[in-house]
Amino acid sequence: MLSASTLWQTNDIVIGIAGLVQLVVAGYAIKLSRLFGTARVGWSLFAAFVLLALLHLVQSFSEPSGATEFQINLEIAYALVSMLLLMGMAHLHAVLREEQRVTQAQEYLKHFEIQMRDELELEVKSKTERLTQVVASLQSEIEVRQRAEIQIREQARLLDLAHDAIIALDLEGRISYWNQGAERIYGWTAAEAMGMIVSDLLSFELPNHESARKATLETGRWEGEACTHTKAGQKILVEEDWTLVCNPAGVPQSIMVSSADITDKRALEVQTLRLQRLEGIGTLASGIAHDLNNVLTPLLLSVQLLKDKITSQQEERLLAALESNALRGARLVKQILTFGRGVKGDHALVKPEQVAQEIKQLVHDTFPKSLQFEMHAANGLWAVMGDATQLHQVLLNLAVNARDAMPKGGKLSLQLENVVLDDSYVSRHLEAKPGSYVLIAVTDNGSGIPKSIQPRIFEPFFTTKDASKRTGLGLSMCFTIIKNHGGFITCYSEPGQGSVFKVYLPADVTGAPADLRPLEPVNLPTGRGELVLIVDDEQVIREFAQITLECYGYRTLMAADGAQAVSLYNTHQDQIAVVLMDMWMPVMDGTAAIKALKSINRRVHIIGTSGLGPCGDPSVEASLTHFIAKPYTAGSLLNGLQKTLHPPFANAVPTVVTQAPVPAADSAGVCRLVATHT
Repeated sequence: MLSASTLWQTNDIVIGIAGLVQLVVAGYAIKLSRLFGTARVGWSLFAAFVLLALLHLVQSFSEPSGATEFQINLEIAYALVSMLLLMGMAHLHAVLREEQRVTQAQEYLKHFEIQMRDELELEVKSKTERLTQVVASLQSEIEVRQRAEIQIREQARLLDLAHDAIIALDLEGRISYWNQGAERIYGWTAAEAMGMIVSDLLSFELPNHESARKATLETGRWEGEACTHTKAGQKILVEEDWTLVCNPAGVPQSIMVSSADITDKRALEVQTLRLQRLEGIGTLASGIAHDLNNVLTPLLLSVQLLKDKITSQQEERLLAALESNALRGARLVKQILTFGRGVKGDHALVKPEQVAQEIKQLVHDTFPKSLQFEMHAANGLWAVMGDATQLHQVLLNLAVNARDAMPKGGKLSLQLENVVLDDSYVSRHLEAKPGSYVLIAVTDNGSGIPKSIQPRIFEPFFTTKDASKRTGLGLSMCFTIIKNHGGFITCYSEPGQGSVFKVYLPADVTGAPADLRPLEPVNLPTGRGELVLIVDDEQVIREFAQITLECYGYRTLMAADGAQAVSLYNTHQDQIAVVLMDMWMPVMDGTAAIKALKSINRRVHIIGTSGLGPCGDPSVEASLTHFIAKPYTAGSLLNGLQKTLHPPFANAVPTVVTQAPVPAADSAGVCRLVATHT
């Protein structure tokens, strides 16, 4: 067994080792305290462990004798230090547990943070995707709206480019849209019209805007024509279309009004109808005139023959009255033909101022002295291609009408000037064409023409004067003559203010006008025994033509139609000097007969006669040596034969045609002279 000293030494060694261990533990406590952030507690424990280790070392080196007071105090100190150490260790344990909980909490927070960050990233990503989708949707909607706005602006621009007026109204008739077409037609700008009640802005005659609005609300649509006034007070005719606009649910929202100005269109339609009516009446009148020509021709031919037979003054007066009335009838028929078929005279370059000077002289000589006349002609006035006689007739008719409109006197003016018409003017006048014109304006300050009858003044047989004094053909004749010259005539008149008739004649800006034709010679030429083939379907005309020609030195043959004329010419072609051919006959007309005669003798002389003008076939007209219009007088017939058989510049006098047996035709009461002289 071990001794007590040995045990004590062993105990001391153990205590010393424990002290050293405690020193190591104290150092470890310091390390832990640094690791967990409890430096103050660690240094306290370190101090306690060091103190305890020193106590153990002191105890191990003390004498192993009985317990002394020092040892007792050392044990007490050891016990106190041990308690402090235990308390420190407990506190350290609590601190370590708290640190652990903090660490766990931090780890949990870190984990929660990571989790929340992941969830937040997912949420942000999801929200971002949704936001991207929303942004894309908004962008698409913005693009759609932008396209819609561009389309609306484009449509609005197109609406502004429209010629028609397009107006939007609310259900109360208040204007909410007013395009540029409405500005052009009515004159008010969009700023002036917006918000106005349409019935207050535009004054309709019949029907009015209020009735149109009510009809649109009841039936959904209204269309029709109405008269209204522009901002400038001009009266216009518009064609309107009112349409009720509803939303998808069918609830009325607004009224769309489309208006077209048809004033010029209606005016052109009226002009067209007037021209068609004039053409129809003219065709009828020309047929009547043809028959009248055949009646008047024998009368005019007989006058010259009867002049050689009468001796008393009473017979001369009767014959003069007969001739005057026959010529008056002939002039009337010529007017009808000029109107009906547009018979043209001999056109040549004419000086309009020369014709106007003749009218001026006539007015001064024959019109009342209470009438003041003025004439103004522009310098360098252009010439016109036309018939001077017909133009003289036009100006005379207009001057006479002006005189009749001023029974108590007044002022009559005749103005001539050069004008150039452009497309803008032509678009408003159906008969006009662009180009250079000579304008002749006849102006008076007389009674004027009522508006109600102005569209009819150019109709034939229409007159406001006494029918026994006027034929009603004056203005219609003017209209037709001017039309045949390629021109047109307009009239502007205000009741109580006077009238202005403007005649537009196409100008020849290059040619030099020739002088007017001289009057026909008074002395009638005679024949030299030439044989004339008279071809006419009217027996009385054939007989009087035969008598006239035979009385003035010609021999005659007669045929009632073209076929008989061809047969006679084929038999007597060596003797027939000229053929007097009526152009309009039954069986075989003049055109066919002329072609047949030309096939027999290419150089045959043919004088055409007709009350309706030549046939219209250029080749046949070119075959005519001369043309005489019916009804013709003895002078026109004899002069025509003279020009055909004996041209004024012929180099030699034609030889006398040898006489041959010719069928005789007697005419009671009139001399029959068979030409035997040269």
